[in-house]
Amino acid sequence: MAPILRRIVIAAAVLAALLVVVAVGGFLYLRLGPAGGVLSLFADGQRADNFRTLHEALPSHPVAAGGDTWAFDRDERPLPERYAFEGEERSLGDLLLASETTGLLVAHDGIILHEAYDQGYDQHSLATSFSVAKSFTSALVGIALDRGQIRSLDDAISDYVPELVGSGYEGVAIRDVLTMASGIAFDEDYARLGSDVMQLPIRLYVWRQPVVDVLAQLPRAREPGSVQSYASSDAQALGLLLARATGASVAELLEEAIWRPAGMGADAAWGTDLHGQVLTYAFLAATLRDYARFGRLYLNQGRRDDVQVVPVAWVAASVRPGATPMPSDAGFGAGFGYGYQWWVPDGDEGDFLAMGIWGQFVYVHPGHGIVIVKTSTDPDYAGRERETVAAFRAIAAALAGRGP
Repeated sequence: MAPILRRIVIAAAVLAALLVVVAVGGFLYLRLGPAGGVLSLFADGQRADNFRTLHEALPSHPVAAGGDTWAFDRDERPLPERYAFEGEERSLGDLLLASETTGLLVAHDGIILHEAYDQGYDQHSLATSFSVAKSFTSALVGIALDRGQIRSLDDAISDYVPELVGSGYEGVAIRDVLTMASGIAFDEDYARLGSDVMQLPIRLYVWRQPVVDVLAQLPRAREPGSVQSYASSDAQALGLLLARATGASVAELLEEAIWRPAGMGADAAWGTDLHGQVLTYAFLAATLRDYARFGRLYLNQGRRDDVQVVPVAWVAASVRPGATPMPSDAGFGAGFGYGYQWWVPDGDEGDFLAMGIWGQFVYVHPGHGIVIVKTSTDPDYAGRERETVAAFRAIAAALAGRGP
């Protein structure tokens, strides 16, 4: 073989070997690193395990419980077998099965009336809740406002988060961000891989971008305060606000301001980007009982016994919906009212809920004194929200007033 040809063959072999090394290394990084969890997060057959262990697979910040647990008594009661929806009677058991329920807890204030788990979950499992985290973020904003760390909801969020100057968030009132009326251009379509909400975890974990940089690049789509339009970026902007206004990690603030004084019974975890910034739009992992304790706080106007954890006025304002129902291109929450990161279903029952994709709920019915927590891996979550609320209302009505 001619010398020049031999050199070409050797160079080609070396290049091929390098390509194999890069390909294998890239695969292992994507499969075993934080990006691997993102790429397989919502896969059929994997969601239940993923949602239970996501706080271990992706970066997260611990939230420690104290020793003074807000106890629940127990008085197991049967759930109603049927509920009414769209003019017909339906089976509660069928709904729980079809929605791939991993846990269901019903409490009458401080009494657990029903608690059941499936798909490998139990009372100690930390269930990732996705957008239920937004309601916790809202509570922390109310606490920071009450403490004077945030001066007014009419302040511009960019006054506290200078990285947002020059973005679509510049000059936007905190109140408009709370109610998802920021006017930001953010596509919340969960059915399209190229949408902003689906690309966000890829940008954070695959491309390793800081979440503040992602938000700083978002433009404005409409006048702030003019239209409510669901955007997870708004909840994340509130997390940046909290971090700047308080000087603390939002997970540390959750632990100090809510987790310990509310007597949560187990440690939790809140997901972060690769730079340590808490992702306040999702990725909070906690036990069902602790989600129920959070609902119990709001059932009792922000109080745990004689301790006011969340300000009374903030609780009331948070669950007061805007003038029109929330539109949603993705279908998520379409037709429900929206307050300060809390959903308000139609009708006049006075109930409200924290809600996340794949069927995560913390439902509160003050009139019946009922809190319901449901975690799921529901592939048809957007099409089942209104039916799930109908089932919750039937459960609340059937079990109301049956405490000892």
